[in-house]
Amino acid sequence: MKLYDAVWAPSPRRVRIYLAEKGIAVERVMIDLRADEQLGPAYLAVNPRGMVPALLLDDGEVICESAAICRYFEALHPDPPLFGGNALEIARIESMTRRIENEGYAAAVYVLRNGNPAFAGRGAAGNWPNMAQIPQLAARGMLMWDMFVDMLDKELAARPWMTGETYTFADITALATIDFAKAAKLVVPESAANLRRWHAAASARPSAAA
Repeated sequence: MKLYDAVWAPSPRRVRIYLAEKGIAVERVMIDLRADEQLGPAYLAVNPRGMVPALLLDDGEVICESAAICRYFEALHPDPPLFGGNALEIARIESMTRRIENEGYAAAVYVLRNGNPAFAGRGAAGNWPNMAQIPQLAARGMLMWDMFVDMLDKELAARPWMTGETYTFADITALATIDFAKAAKLVVPESAANLRRWHAAASARPSAAA
């Protein structure tokens, strides 16, 4: 199998961190996003959506979503569990992961794609027709980000990691999101002491450098 990867995008990084935590090695094919290689014919033949990452299986099937790729490997290599070891843990991790994606990651994308002139005509990632920027979405994203940071800071007052005592896929998702948000000039303020403590701990894990 082959993992189509890219160096700075958050979704490929989420997969790399996950694989590093699990100790799984996969052949990688690097896609140059700055050169728009993801929109070239060779890569579109792999993933017509023009998004990374993508996992090409030995039988030719392609898995295109970062969380789905990680779920695939979790089924093959369940230990150590990063998606939960029982029904309640699975539900907690899924719930927090969805919140991070829908509130934090979405906020960063709104701001970056709709507020940065470099993305003019590319209001959404992937293989789309010309898509105009919407300044109101950038403003919405900034509001969402502040509320997202406040939510996580309060949640982390009671536990070391996103869903409890153990590092999970929710932590991977949060780390990729918060680091990606810097590209949109969205940061974690000094006042969010709990979230900053968590970020330091998550960033110190060897997998964070994957």
